[in-house]
Amino acid sequence: MRLTVVGSGYVGLVTGVCLADTGNDVVGCDNDTGKIDTLKQGGCPIFEPGLSELLRANLDAGRLRFTTDMSEAVHHGEVIFVAVGTPARDDGSPDLTGLYAVVDEIAGHLNESKVMVIKSTVPIGTCDNIETRMARHTKYRVSVVSCPEFLKEGTAVDDFQRPDRVVIGTADPAAAACIRELHEPLVRNQRPIFVMPRVAAEMTKYAANAYLATRISFINHIANICDALGIDVNDVRTGIGSDARIG
Repeated sequence: MRLTVVGSGYVGLVTGVCLADTGNDVVGCDNDTGKIDTLKQGGCPIFEPGLSELLRANLDAGRLRFTTDMSEAVHHGEVIFVAVGTPARDDGSPDLTGLYAVVDEIAGHLNESKVMVIKSTVPIGTCDNIETRMARHTKYRVSVVSCPEFLKEGTAVDDFQRPDRVVIGTADPAAAACIRELHEPLVRNQRPIFVMPRVAAEMTKYAANAYLATRISFINHIANICDALGIDVNDVRTGIGSDARIG
């Protein structure tokens, strides 16, 4: 399948490289000329175990290339993945300025109907807003899908290639089938692919982040108590982690 990944940061680069490695024809697009020049030469701007090797292998095989030309990138992909940053503002809310700027730019270069997959972490309802925005800016139909990432730093390649689950947020059966097809080679371990409404997929990402943060915060508090009492928190962590409801 012909794929475009807009944004060659942590999520976008891992997504593009791993999807190329399953046999897809992938173009990565970014407005950072220096980063794109590095990637074209097989250099990897981030460190993730296994990523550099996969990057070079798929460049050499011709399944992966990079560009700063948005028009070229948009025309290439049957499916366009959007993986641009949504940094926090001072009040903690996500800044969607960059995301919406990319969406508008993509709309200006569309030459046919597409499936657009939002990998960025976005507030609930953002994908609905993007689809409405696309309808205002282009005559071509764009089916917007939420497909949140669940990657961990240090194991991102393995997490993408062997996911615990894949979450696909859409009410469009054709788009769901398309994104399912892309991920089926990655779930050979029989892990589930869940198809749900877009807002549910967006909420799943936020809920997962919040729960993981809660776990870290909780064990940190337990560690403080253990320090005060002269207890090795690793013993406690092992003891509670053996409970399937917790670990």
